[in-house]
Amino acid sequence: MALLGLLEDEIDLREELEAYLSMAGHRVLCADSSAEFFSVGDGLRFDVIIVDRGLPDADGLQVIERVRRESPKTGIVMLTARGSSEDRISGLQTGADHYLVKPVSLPELGAHVSALLRRLPEGWRLDGNERCLYAPDGTRLALSAREFDLLGLIVRRGSRMASRREVAEALGWDWLSFDQRRLDTLVSRLRRRCREACGQELPIRTEHSRGYVATGAIELT
Repeated sequence: MALLGLLEDEIDLREELEAYLSMAGHRVLCADSSAEFFSVGDGLRFDVIIVDRGLPDADGLQVIERVRRESPKTGIVMLTARGSSEDRISGLQTGADHYLVKPVSLPELGAHVSALLRRLPEGWRLDGNERCLYAPDGTRLALSAREFDLLGLIVRRGSRMASRREVAEALGWDWLSFDQRRLDTLVSRLRRRCREACGQELPIRTEHSRGYVATGAIELT
């Protein structure tokens, strides 16, 4: 399951694209302006973003320039009504991998997204049969039942935060009498084990005193 960013200010088209890409099995985070995109996407690692050029608060070229600078491996599709040769060249030179001119068929857009995903390195994978976490480099980290349930809840929430209470109750603890330090210890130990096993940071962000959110795509199998 890939994490996609969709930046499109035309509401009907945005909803149509979101529905299609979600049906294809992706998690889609939508925004209608560059300000909203960088706000809701802060700390997240997108696999692919789809960007309109004519945004209400910025030129889409500014968006892809920033994304390319901050996240070199993210796939970028520019989807715009501007179809001149100069516009195409400008988009590709700025950092877009693919430049599509509206209107474009949904299957064609999906094919471009799939092509970009094929070139991305293998990501994180949470395996339910083996109850383990696989890192992008293939390292296998065996998980306790509570570690697996913790990650499973966060992954299923996608880009939405899982509150501390939701996590605690999902792990079988009574929230009213729960010592939250137990949850902090569980998460801290899991982060440390991950670093020691593969040298990479677990793609989970702690929202101080509130909960946890995935900062990148973790496939649940």
